[in-house]
Parts: sequence; structure tokens; C-alpha cells
Amino acid sequence: MKETTAEWPSEARGWLVTIILLIAFTFSFVDRQVLNLLVEPIRADLGVSDTQISFLQGFAFALTYVFMSIPLGRLVDRFNRVAIMMGGVMVWSLTTIACGMSSNYTQLLFARFGVGAGEAALSPAAWSVLADYFRPEKLSRPISVYLMGPYLGAGIAMIAGAEVLDWSRNVDVVSLPLIGVVAPWQATFIAVGLPGVLIVMLLSLIKEPVRRGRGGTTEVPAWAEIWKFMKLHRRIYLSLHMGVPFIVVMLYGLQAWTPTILLRVYGWDLADAGRTYGVIALLAGSAGVLTGPVLSKWLVRRGLLDAPLLIAVTGAGLATLSLATLPFMDTGQMALVSIGFASFSVTLPLALITTVMQEVTPNNMRGVVNGAYVVTSNVLGLALGPTLVAITTDYVFEDTQAVAKSLALVAIIVGPIAMVLLNLGRASYAANQSAAP
Repeated sequence: MKETTAEWPSEARGWLVTIILLIAFTFSFVDRQVLNLLVEPIRADLGVSDTQISFLQGFAFALTYVFMSIPLGRLVDRFNRVAIMMGGVMVWSLTTIACGMSSNYTQLLFARFGVGAGEAALSPAAWSVLADYFRPEKLSRPISVYLMGPYLGAGIAMIAGAEVLDWSRNVDVVSLPLIGVVAPWQATFIAVGLPGVLIVMLLSLIKEPVRRGRGGTTEVPAWAEIWKFMKLHRRIYLSLHMGVPFIVVMLYGLQAWTPTILLRVYGWDLADAGRTYGVIALLAGSAGVLTGPVLSKWLVRRGLLDAPLLIAVTGAGLATLSLATLPFMDTGQMALVSIGFASFSVTLPLALITTVMQEVTPNNMRGVVNGAYVVTSNVLGLALGPTLVAITTDYVFEDTQAVAKSLALVAIIVGPIAMVLLNLGRASYAANQSAAP
């Protein structure tokens, strides 16, 4: 297919787009993660179990997130990517507000379905847009900045949620205009959903970039052609689409249950736990995702062409070891050392993996391939991460105080699986890079 001769956008414009997308991604995670700090108030108000809460954290969100990712990825390859992202933001913002208007578990469950459906539109489109704003050799840094979103979002959600919990100690109900009387946890959902309108306005400032390598056409390959290409490079895609999700299991298990661990195991006040973990998630997670590309470039300059996947294997191993030590920590402060190092290690490879996927995938397949990655990482990571920990607590240890042991046991099982699968693609990726012009 004929390569486009259009000039690349200026780096200044590219970085403006990156910051706008980072803001959108950050708020998507605020909407997604604020539930993790509201576990105890929701349990008390709605009378539900840890396993039911974990369905809200993981399965309810992941079901529609996964179901919509590949169809939306197909639309990303064909239609205006900015418009798709704007529509997604409106859907997830309105359904987050609906979470706050829910008065029973069933309503909250269906509202979380909507949040997942809306957020599925963002990343496949954003990654594709960034790959057309930055030359391949400069792509890893903006990708890593964009991927700070989950950790900024998780941190903001924890810190803001903690402030709400402190405020709500002396408040039983909140009266809102047009909505009426709600509980403080409901008001929290409504508050974090409202900025969606501003985010849509910011996204409207992005100009849809020229698609590179497509000769200006909107033609996309048939499903069979995409499958044939992925099968030809199956070792690389097996690492990306199956290895990384087992890292994500540890990531989402950690994010979902850390505040509850500090509350139940170490007797911390829930607001203090959320505030402290929020800072750790923000700093350690962001540091990990920014460090990965820097470390990878240093290793590539020294001849290690498989550096991104080597770092992924290393990150998975370090995260496993960090979480395995968690039940042995005698104080909450010592537990935070394990949690902080795990937060850094588990995010170390994520920007690299996303960049590798754009590198090895033709432009006219990126939406579908990115969508498939969202599917696999969330089927395993988001759906299973919180739930595996909850099920282990409820049915293996049969003790709500054993949640730290549950997180450690899950990590010990899934971490080595991630390492083996990621290692499978190293030679194939190195060969791909050595053959690149």
C-alpha cells in the first residue's frame, strides 16, 4: 500500500494531544477506581459480600469493556478516532453518575456495565492517534506519558475518595439539586462523573491525524487477513496478548484491595489508607511506566533488541516477589514498602508493551489488534484480578482478615505464568527489530 507523503505533525502539537489524552485517560480511571475506596460504605449500605463487590470492581466493568473493545477497534480503523473517543467519554461519564443514583446492587451492577462500555472506546483510538502524531522512534515516550493515566487516576481517586470519607463522617446523607437525597458514597460517584463534559470539550481540540501507510484510504483488511498476520507473528502476539494480562491480574488485585488490606489487617483508618495508597499509586505507578522506556532505550543501545520484553519478564518477577512478602510485614508502614515496590515493578513494562504493539502491527490493523489486547488484558486482568483475591479470601482462607495472604497467593500463581509467556516472544521480537529498515 502506498505510503503517505504528508508531513508529520509538529512535536509541540503531538505533545498537546498527548496531554489531552492523558487527562481523558486519568479521569477514566478516577471513574473506574473510586469504587475501590468505597468498598466498606457500599457493603454496609447495600448488604453485599466481598465477592459481590469484586464483581462490581472487575466483572461488571470488564464484561462490556471486553465485549465492546474489538467492535470499537474495527470502527477506529475505519472512522474518525477523535469522534469515537468523545462518544466514549460521554457514555462513561453519564453511567458513572448513574452509579451514584443507584439505590440497590442490581442498579449499581448495570451502571458499571455502562462505564465499561464507554471506556472501551478510549485506548484503541488513543494509541492509534499517537502513532500517527509521532515518528516510530519517538513514540515510546508519549505512550509512556499517556499510560501514566491509570496511576494518576487511581491516586486521585484514592486521595479524593479519602477526603469524601473524612467529610462524610459527620454527614449521613447529602442533598443534591435535581437528584435529591443520596448517601456520601453516591455523591462521590456523581462528583467524579461530572467532569466528563469538560473532557469532551478538550478532545474536540484534537485534529484527526493523517493515517500513515494507508495512502489516504479508509480501506481496512478482512478479519481473515488480520488473523493471518497475527498467526504469522504468533510468538510476539502471544506474549503481548496473553503474557501481559497475567501482570495485569496482579496490578488490579493490588489496586482493588490495598486500602482494604490496610483497614482490615493493620487497623488503619480507611480515609488514611486511601490517602496514603493514593500517593503511592500515583508516584510509584507513574515512575514505573516512565522508567520502562528509558531503561529499554539504554539496553537497546547496548545491543539487546528484545529489551522491551526482557524488561516485562523482569517486572513480572519483581512484582511477584514484592507481593509474596506482603503477608510477612508486621506493620502497615512495612506493608507499604512491599506495595510501593510492587506498584513500580508491575507498571515497568506497560508502556513498552503498548509501543511494541504499534511497532509490529500495520496501521490499518492497529484498532482491531489494540482492541484484542484490551480484551485479553481485561478478561484476565480486570475480571479476575479483584475477584481471584476475593474468592481466595472467602473460600480458601475463609477469613476476611486474610486478604493480604490472598493477594500474595494470587501473585505467586500468576506471576510465573506471565514470565513464561512473555519470554516466548523475545527472540521473535528481536528478529523483527533486526529486520526493520
